[in-house]
Amino acid sequence: MIYTSCGEAAISASIGDRIVYRNLVPADPRLPSIADLRHRLSLRDDELPRKAERSYGMVLAAMLREARRMTLPSSHLTRLVYIGDTRMNDGTAFANLCAAEDWAGWAFIGCDRPAESPHFEIDGNTYLANRWSALPAFQRFLATQGLAMDEDTAVVLDMDKTFVGARGRNDTAIDAARLDAVFATVSAIVGSDMDSDAFRKSYEILNQSSYHPFTADNQDYLVYICLIISSGLVSLESLLHNLQSTEMRRFDQFLANVQSQRRHLTPKGLLDVHDSVWSNVQAGDPTPFKAFRYNEYLSTARRFGDLPGVSMPDLLRQRILITEEVREFVLDAEARGALTFAISDKPDEASLPSQEQALAGMKPLHRLPTIAVREVTPAVGDGAASE
Repeated sequence: MIYTSCGEAAISASIGDRIVYRNLVPADPRLPSIADLRHRLSLRDDELPRKAERSYGMVLAAMLREARRMTLPSSHLTRLVYIGDTRMNDGTAFANLCAAEDWAGWAFIGCDRPAESPHFEIDGNTYLANRWSALPAFQRFLATQGLAMDEDTAVVLDMDKTFVGARGRNDTAIDAARLDAVFATVSAIVGSDMDSDAFRKSYEILNQSSYHPFTADNQDYLVYICLIISSGLVSLESLLHNLQSTEMRRFDQFLANVQSQRRHLTPKGLLDVHDSVWSNVQAGDPTPFKAFRYNEYLSTARRFGDLPGVSMPDLLRQRILITEEVREFVLDAEARGALTFAISDKPDEASLPSQEQALAGMKPLHRLPTIAVREVTPAVGDGAASE
């Protein structure tokens, strides 16, 4: 597959601050946050839904309604178009969002798979394509389905590995930024005493979907677990044995086990980290390893922008880039009157500068300029799809 640069852009140039990160506090302060919506939606005071949960769809639908009311008070949203990169997580989020308001809609799930011939298939109301360059064909397909892209339509865009760092094209740069943060955090905590081989091995093994029931697919939990393993307090082998034998099923069990051995953490330099993670988890905070996430913001922000003089493969590998096909879809939807809105499951701590950093001129990730890239090789056509 061949890609070309389309110049510099930022997500905010097309959607403004209509984006919400994991804490469900929109970047546009005029929009309601989850704190404003909990009572109205009958949510628990400590509830912070993740993207694939039914209550997330309810919260996001309320934000979309208010965003539409602010711009076009006379319109009423009745349709939804969703653009994402994962069949399960994004597909579930799409279904829940449609169900929350009984909206008609279609989802596009994309990924560049250069080893395959261009192809798309239809699964229910989901259009799955192995090229991001299939988005124009998807747009034409929507017209054949009678879905008008107008002021009664909301277009929801996944940010990570869709709007930026497109899956199959540029997603490894997002993963690399997270790994930069992981090792910067761990190195700052334990320095030369760190067993880096043990950390890397445990991270590679546990950072797999088969262990999501244990890690809850939460990088804060995962990094903490691997840090404890690298300290020698718990061995990877014993943990894997306990997981296989079901003696341990959930992260909170692991954390409680470490808490029972808390006195052994002082000589390892991990007491403050553990106490912070412990207290945050007890408070219901889904982002308990704050130091790691603050470093993730810095390492991710550093990967936005151009690298003059480097080849396109190196640019795709080293920088987090905008998916031009997605950006053009957004701009066209805006021109037709549709409401556009981005979502991200990335924690706010890994997406927004601190107050001091903001005063120093640092910006939220969606406001950072970077290079937009598109495919120039032939894309998926409008032919028959697989059902």
